[in-house]
Amino acid sequence: MTTTMRKKPKNFYGSVVSNKMTKTVIVAVTRQVAHPLYGKRIRRITKFKAHDEGNVCQVGDRVRLTPSRPLSKDKNWRVAEIIKK
Repeated sequence: MTTTMRKKPKNFYGSVVSNKMTKTVIVAVTRQVAHPLYGKRIRRITKFKAHDEGNVCQVGDRVRLTPSRPLSKDKNWRVAEIIKK
């Protein structure tokens, strides 16, 4: 009997940079990667569109994103919680 292990969903932590759309926020996630040749740590910023059901997120808030089903053409994340206002 084999048991299938369910993967834990990947959470991202970032800050809200725009909330001008209805029920949608843009979250900038910063991560550090090593340069492929020199090895120095480089900061990379990726912007995600995330679903904000109650329109409660403001610019500058720290939030946690969790994956969800596709909600629009390029929105497949949702705001799980607001960490810091």
